Amino acid sequence: MIDVLVVDDDFYVADINSRYVSRIPGFRVTGRAHTAAEALTAVERGSVDLILLDHYLPDEDGLQLVRRLRRLGHETDVIMVSAARGAEQVSSALRNGVLQYLVKPFGFAALRAKLTSYAQMRDRLDRLESLGQGEVDEIFGTLHAPVQAEVPPKGYSAATTEHIRDVLLRAGKALSAQEVADRTGVSRSTAQRYLKHLQERGSARLDLKYGGAGRPEHHYESAHGASRTRPR
Repeated sequence: MIDVLVVDDDFYVADINSRYVSRIPGFRVTGRAHTAAEALTAVERGSVDLILLDHYLPDEDGLQLVRRLRRLGHETDVIMVSAARGAEQVSSALRNGVLQYLVKPFGFAALRAKLTSYAQMRDRLDRLESLGQGEVDEIFGTLHAPVQAEVPPKGYSAATTEHIRDVLLRAGKALSAQEVADRTGVSRSTAQRYLKHLQERGSARLDLKYGGAGRPEHHYESAHGASRTRPR
């Protein structure tokens, strides 16, 4: 089994990512951390093969944590999972030995693809004492193979799904179906249907807004930290 430490300052996102990891054969979550200090403590206790690491943490960012782990002699593998898309962050991740970089928001299939390729790399390195150039190329090719786009269920458009998910991510607050419709140009009923679909996939979460008399209004926010004022 590959022991995984899930690190994300958002408790809800950490829970979702932990459940994703637990669904993948050969992997198990041995801990969760919500700060860099908690993550370092977990690594020093042992039983961590791989860190699923968010970039934005309250005490220091993920790349600073990776550099500190390396200075302390910890060679734990790292996959970054973050909405930070800047070329500087990605370049720094590569320079500091981050094996893979998964951009938020993402679904189960995207994470499964990354973890599966990581497991294949470990298996080949464990089985072989020496590698030829072809085998080296194959290992690096597997590790960095592009993630295939997730195919939405019948009746859902991939472009519309991504557009609505992006609106939630950038909103900075929970939105009603009507607000999502206004921002995307789709009908309210279509927005509601896609929002429910995103909720079922774990990419959005429901927030009930109680006003005056009557039923509470359904609002939705990104499950990947969209309610913050900083990017995730």
